[in-house]
Amino acid sequence: MGSFQMSLEHGAYCVGCCWFLMGLLFFGGVMNLYWILGLAIFVLLEKMVPMGHWISYATGFGLTGGGVWFLVQAW
Repeated sequence: MGSFQMSLEHGAYCVGCCWFLMGLLFFGGVMNLYWILGLAIFVLLEKMVPMGHWISYATGFGLTGGGVWFLVQAW
């Protein structure tokens, strides 16, 4: 029973953590295989490169900056 409870907790954590990536994989995979390849390469680099978490930080800042830029341009 303990392993079942642990698997439910891990599954809830995984879905809560990665729901957006799962959505991207579903919709991107239906539309274009190259998007899936790009996401796979990004995750591979993030996980395999030493200090790969800095790739995530740089990507997050870049995407946030791009979003702010689009908002400023729209206004």
